[in-house]
Amino acid sequence: MKRLTDKFGRPLQDLRISVIDRCNFRCTYCMPREIFGKDFPFLPKDYLLTFDEIVRLASIFTSLGVRKIRLTGGEPLLRRNLPQLISRLTSLSGLEDIGLTTNGLLLGSQATDLKQAGLDRVNVSLDALDDSLLRSINDTGIGPDRIIASIEKARLSGLEVKVNMVVIKGKNEQEVLPMAAYFREAGVTLRFIEFMDVGQTNGWNFDKVVPKQQIHDLLDTHFGLEPLEPAYNGEVAKRYRYQNSQSEVGFITSVSESFCSGCTRARIAADGKMYNCLFATGGVDFRTLLRNGATEEELKQLITQTWACRSDRYSDERTAETVRTRKKIEMSYIGG
Repeated sequence: MKRLTDKFGRPLQDLRISVIDRCNFRCTYCMPREIFGKDFPFLPKDYLLTFDEIVRLASIFTSLGVRKIRLTGGEPLLRRNLPQLISRLTSLSGLEDIGLTTNGLLLGSQATDLKQAGLDRVNVSLDALDDSLLRSINDTGIGPDRIIASIEKARLSGLEVKVNMVVIKGKNEQEVLPMAAYFREAGVTLRFIEFMDVGQTNGWNFDKVVPKQQIHDLLDTHFGLEPLEPAYNGEVAKRYRYQNSQSEVGFITSVSESFCSGCTRARIAADGKMYNCLFATGGVDFRTLLRNGATEEELKQLITQTWACRSDRYSDERTAETVRTRKKIEMSYIGG
C-alpha cells in the first residue's frame, strides 16, 4: 500500500484519540481553575464520539497506515468502560501499539483491567515530587504519593510506564534533579517536556520555557548521558541513557528544537473533529458525517484529503506574534 503523506512528505502513522474533555485535575498550565471552573461548558455526553464511532474511525485510519494509537483526554480514565474500547481497538488489523496518557490518579485501580484489555503502555504526568508544589500545580490537593503508587501498580500489572514532567521556569525547575534521580533508580523512563503554548489559557510566554539543553547539561553533569538513536520513524522524544545504568531519559523540545519535520500525528478530539496539529485553529467534523450516514469510502477520502493537504509546522514558525494572535485549541479538548 502506498503511504499517505502530507505536503511535506510526512506519513500518517500515529493517531491520538481524545475520549473525553473533562479532567479531575486543574493543572495551572493546562486547565486553570479560573477558566475551567464549575460552570465551564464541557461537552455533553451525546457530543462525545461513541465507542462504535471511535472504532469505525480508527479502523479507517489503520487502513491508511496508522500503526500507533494513543488515547488521551482530558483525563481518559474518566471515560466509563474504557477497557472495552481498548479491547476493540487492539483487534484492528495493522495496529501495532496502543497507549494511554493519564494524570495517574485513577490508574492504580484500573491498571489490571487496562492491561488485560490489551493496553501496551501508559504515560503518566507528574510534575514534581515535592508534595506542596505538586498540590499547587494540579490545584486539586493530590500529592505525589498517590501518583507514584499508581505507577507501581501499573508496572506490576505488566504495563510499560513512562513519566512526563512539564518544566516551567519559576515553578518547578528545581524538581528536575530530584525527579531524574528518583526515576533513574526506579528504572522508569522520565521525559522532560518544554512548556508549550497550547491553547489560550495557560499564560505561556518564552520566559517560562526551560530549554532542553539546560536540563540536558544539568543531568549530564550529575549522572552522565549517552545519546540513543530514535526507536522508530517519527519519534518525538530525544532519548538518552544514564551512564552506568539501563534507565533512559527523554526530552520533548517543541520550543527550542522543533520536530515538525518528523511529525506523523493526526488527532481526533472528543467530539470527533480531526486536527492535523497540536497547535491547530480548526478541525474537520467527522462526528456529523458519521451520524449522517457517511460511507466508509467517503470517510476514507476525507481523511486522505485532509492529511494530503496538511502543511502545519507551527513550532517551526512560532514567534511572539503567532503566540499572541493565533487562536489555538485547548489541550484538554484536543488531547496532548
